[in-house]
Amino acid sequence: MGLLNLLSANRSENLFLPAHGRGNALPKNIKTLLRLRPGIWDLPELFEIGGPLISEGAIAESQKSSAYEVGVDRCWYGVNGATGLLQSSLLALARPGQAVLMPRNIHKSCIQACLFGGLTPLLFDVPYLTDRGHASVFDRKWLQRVLKIAKEFEDDIAAVVLVNPTYQGYSADMESLIKEIHSHSLPVLVDEAHGAYLISQIRPDLPKSAISFGADLVVHSLHKSASGLVQSAVLWSQGDKVDPFKIERTIELLQTSSPSSLLLASCESSIKELIESKGIKKLRSCIEEAEVLKDFLIKNEVPLLKNSDPLKIILHTSKFGLSGIEVDKSFIRKRMIGELAEPGTLTFCLGLSSHKRLGKRFLRIWNEILKACGKQKPCFFKRPPFSIVSKPYKSYSDSWGSNFEKVNLKDAIGRISVEMVCPYPPGIPLLIPGEILDEARVDWLIEQKSFWPEQISDFVRVIS
Repeated sequence: MGLLNLLSANRSENLFLPAHGRGNALPKNIKTLLRLRPGIWDLPELFEIGGPLISEGAIAESQKSSAYEVGVDRCWYGVNGATGLLQSSLLALARPGQAVLMPRNIHKSCIQACLFGGLTPLLFDVPYLTDRGHASVFDRKWLQRVLKIAKEFEDDIAAVVLVNPTYQGYSADMESLIKEIHSHSLPVLVDEAHGAYLISQIRPDLPKSAISFGADLVVHSLHKSASGLVQSAVLWSQGDKVDPFKIERTIELLQTSSPSSLLLASCESSIKELIESKGIKKLRSCIEEAEVLKDFLIKNEVPLLKNSDPLKIILHTSKFGLSGIEVDKSFIRKRMIGELAEPGTLTFCLGLSSHKRLGKRFLRIWNEILKACGKQKPCFFKRPPFSIVSKPYKSYSDSWGSNFEKVNLKDAIGRISVEMVCPYPPGIPLLIPGEILDEARVDWLIEQKSFWPEQISDFVRVIS
C-alpha cells in the first residue's frame, strides 16, 4: 500500500498523537483553511506574512500577541517540532565547552544538541518505578543532592533542563524545583512538550505550566498536547537570564529558512484555543469525559495507573505479567491503536477528540486479551545501573565522530559507545556516545533486549 493510501486509511479508534485525533479536534479556522483550494495556503515569507525571526508581518504580531496572552516576554513559533526548539534553546543557553545538567529521561534531541554545540551532557538519575519500568518524577531534596554532586565534577554548568510532564503524564512539583535551580543562579529550560494545555489553567487540581513558576525557557509541542498539526511547536521565554538575540540566532541555525505557512498558522490557532473561552470550554469537556472513562474502566477492574494527565490512560499490563508491546499488537488487531507501547504498560492518548463510546469497547478488548493470555504473575523491572550524576567518559562529540566497530553486547564490557541506544518510543536514551559499557550496564542492556526485542540490537558500535 502506498504512502498516500496509508495517510487516508480508516484506523477506527485513534488513541495516538497528534492530539487533534486525525482532524476531529483541529481548530475551526484551520479546518476551514484546509477545505479551500488545495495548496492555496502554501506561501513563502511574503512581506505581510513574515516569519518567526522577522520583526514585521503577521507572524511577528501573532507571536507578540501569544506571548502577551500567556504572560511571558517573548515567544517563537517552530515548524520542526519541539525537537528543533529544544535544541535551539540549549545552544542559546550554553557555550562550547560548558555543561548542561539534564535528567536521564531526557529526550534524545537534547543529547544530540550537545553534539552540535560542543557541550557536555551531565546526566542525573531519576526515581524509577520497578512495577512498570517507568522513570518517575523527583522532589526538591532529590534535586539538591544532584546539584551538590554535579558541582564535584568541576564542569562549568550553564543551565539545567527539566522534563515535565513525562510522556506517560507524571508531573512533579515544578515550583520547588525551579526555585532550587534559580537559587544556584542557573537558568532552567523545561521540556513541556506534553503539557501545552497546562497554560489554560482550567482547574486548580491539575498541574500548572512551568511558565507560572518562572521557568526561563519552556518548549511546547503543539501537536502532542494542543490541537496543532504535527511539527508545530512554540518556545516561550521570560526573564533576563537568556538573551533573545542568542535564541533567535540558534533558531536560525537549526530551523528551515522556508517555514511552512500552514504550520505557522496552526501554531497561532492551537495557542488561541488554549487561551480563549471556546477552546477552554472544549478542553474542559474533553477532560471531564476522560475522567468519566477512567472511572468506568477502574470500576470494571481494568488495571490503570494513576498519573497527572487526565487525557492519557496508562494500562498496567505487567501487573498481569503481560508485555505492553504484545498487548498493543492485540489492541491493533481489534482496530484500537494506542500511542506508547512499553514492556510494562500501554499508554493511550485521548487527545482533544471525543471518545464517548470508548469505555465498553476498551473493556471488552482487554477482557478478551486476558482470557486469551491468562493472568500471570506480576512482572517487575530492574532499576537501571545509573550513577546519581554522570558524564561521558570520553567527549560526546569526539566519541560520536570516532572510528568504530560493531561488537556483540556480551563482548562490549569496557568499551566506549559511539552510538545512542534508544528504544522508540519514547526516545529516551539507555546509552549515549562516550559512555563506558561496564559489566552492570551490559547486563542491564541485555535484559532490556529481552523486553524490547525489535528495538534493541544484539550488537553495539564502540570506538575501535
